[in-house]
This record gives sequence, C-alpha cells and structure tokens, in this order.
Amino acid sequence: MTFDLTNAKERMQGAQEALQRELANIRTGRANPNILNRIEVEYYGAMTPLNQVASISVPEARILLITPFDKSALEAIVHAINVSDLGLNPASDGNIVRLAIPQMTEERRKELAKEVKAEAEKAKVSVRNVRRDIMDDIKKDKEMPEDDARKAEDQTQKLTDENIKAIDGIAAEKEKELLTI
Repeated sequence: MTFDLTNAKERMQGAQEALQRELANIRTGRANPNILNRIEVEYYGAMTPLNQVASISVPEARILLITPFDKSALEAIVHAINVSDLGLNPASDGNIVRLAIPQMTEERRKELAKEVKAEAEKAKVSVRNVRRDIMDDIKKDKEMPEDDARKAEDQTQKLTDENIKAIDGIAAEKEKELLTI
C-alpha cells in the first residue's frame, strides 16, 4: 500500500466547502440571496428551487428583490417564503416580491454565532475523522519503513492543522459578519 495525501486533501477540503454552504444559509441581517437557497416553490405541480423560477437581486443592503420568470409563479413564491423557517414577510406588487431583511436583535446575533461555532465544530470533527482514517491506514501498512510512516503521519498532521485553521478562519469571518451591526 502506498501513502497518498491527495484523497485526504480532497476530503478535508470537502469539509470546508460543506461548512461554507451551511454558513451561507445563516441570515446575518444583510440581504444575501443565499438565504433563499433552501426555498422550494410548487411550480406546475413540481417542487422547484426558487432560483430556478425567479431571479434574485439585492438592490439595497437589506432588501431582496425576487422577479419571477413566469408571473403565474408569484403567489407560489410568496407562499413558499411564508411557510419557510426564515421568518420573513414577503411583499408583492403583482410583478415582483420584495423581502425586507429586518435588523437582528443582539440576542439573535449571539444565538446565530453559537450556531456558527457548532457548524465549525462539525467540520473540524469531519477533518479529524479523515486524519484518523489516514493514520489507521499508515499503521496497517506493514511494508512501509518506519521513517516513511513517521513522515507520512507528520504530513497528515500538518494537513489537518492547516484545515482546522482554515475552518476557524471561515467561522471567525462569519461570526464577525453576524456580530457587526
């Protein structure tokens, strides 16, 4: 068995990407189209992601503008947003939907910051699981010379440390965004 860090790098990078996707769904008080990623609209009898039935733009810092490609989908879009867990009230004028993003309370910001830390911890656990798998593979490889095994373990630990640091950076950036008014 030969030792290859490429798979480990990809899996650890995947943990970072998953964290970024999760954090994009957390509302910060500023308008961000990503908060609508999970919204699905019933469109001609099929559940369809909102971004496939409408364009979403940010004309102002705390306003999202949703313009349906087909005006008949307008009511379904309003309904989907109302029943979502976002807690936002859509306003429709018959052609477009405006979503005003309310200012968050200090308590809500702190609550969301805890959520960010929890998501970051999940990503770190994922990275550590990859490290554990690689370390187990190194130990199982009886043909690998002891020096090479030690070097491979050091490389794996260095890669793990780099990814943990990157995850901490991603989480810190999102926390800063959350706690900035």
